[in-house]
Amino acid sequence: MTIHWCGTGLSAIPGLRALIQDGQDVVVWNRSVDKAQAAVGDLTDKIRGFDKGALAQALAPGDVVISMLPGDWHVPLAELAISKSAHFVSSSYIAPEMRALNDAAKAAGVALVNEVGLDPGIDHLMAHHLIEEYRASAACDGENALSFKSYCGGIPKIANPFRYKFSWSPLGVLKALRSPSKSIRDFAEYDVARPWDAISSYTAPLPVPESFEVYPNRDSLPFMAQYHFDPSWKVKEFVRGTLRLNGWTEAWADVFAEIETLTGEAGEARLKEMSDQFWAENAYDEGEPDRVVLCVSLKAERGEDAVWHKTYVMDAWGDEASTAMARLVSYPVSYAIRAVLDGKIDAGVSAAPDAADLVSGWLGDIKNLAQHLEITDHLA
Repeated sequence: MTIHWCGTGLSAIPGLRALIQDGQDVVVWNRSVDKAQAAVGDLTDKIRGFDKGALAQALAPGDVVISMLPGDWHVPLAELAISKSAHFVSSSYIAPEMRALNDAAKAAGVALVNEVGLDPGIDHLMAHHLIEEYRASAACDGENALSFKSYCGGIPKIANPFRYKFSWSPLGVLKALRSPSKSIRDFAEYDVARPWDAISSYTAPLPVPESFEVYPNRDSLPFMAQYHFDPSWKVKEFVRGTLRLNGWTEAWADVFAEIETLTGEAGEARLKEMSDQFWAENAYDEGEPDRVVLCVSLKAERGEDAVWHKTYVMDAWGDEASTAMARLVSYPVSYAIRAVLDGKIDAGVSAAPDAADLVSGWLGDIKNLAQHLEITDHLA
């Protein structure tokens, strides 16, 4: 079986190199052959210019297509994979168009695996582990009020005045700031039009506790079912959100104010202009370490008392080999590829696995990718 890895951007390389070094049969496809050769040419000569037609000719039943390309390529490549009885893996969120391929994928007997990067990805694994551990505990009771929080952020390890640095094009970050979010707060749906309307403070239980600015993103509500929350549970709080350095809101105030005014084609052009400026002024310098902080917490309360409360906390930063972001996105992708090839993931469209053996195995491997990863029991 051949792994067809499409895209050698900044977040793709560590996991890709690990697969090649492990002796897997990998063909690397990239729009720029030169960039792919610079990234992995010391390990392989199986590098080809990305072309959907050429990929279609190369695909064989049982192969795996990996899309680390821009998001609009995921569904076309998944459709191509189905047509060739091949599997598909992506680190991105499951779009409705991807979800719609579920029946076709099952009929073809192939797995379309998504959400196996950092966030979404590692956060899903932590959530599955915590929720199943709570479910199996003596504290689990339908009368408990549950609070679930998941916050992740890529932040500069060495703080700068802008309180942020970009490890890829800022355009995606700017567009995300225009998106509304849904979460649960105080037992009710909490809808927010813009992230800066819902900034709060969160203290991460790191070895030295550290506070961050956080805000909800996207629509958190469908993840209650994905994480196997019982529909009868009383959910006081449920949020998946973004984590930023303290001072970020103030440093970005002018950005927020301008984004709010942008509309139409002129607005899109201005966003692109802002993106180019931010990339020039606030990209990481060569060798400058980035940092990733991820916290996933579940608390159960009975009346005024917490009866169960644990938090996964991860802190990772870049080193000589790679950025933290690249490691934590691409290695889980490589784990998913291996699981697909081993027949451990069922046919159809799926996100990061919830099977206990895969969850524990992947989290054990991920511990080697971070400088700090542990579960804090707040009641111990």
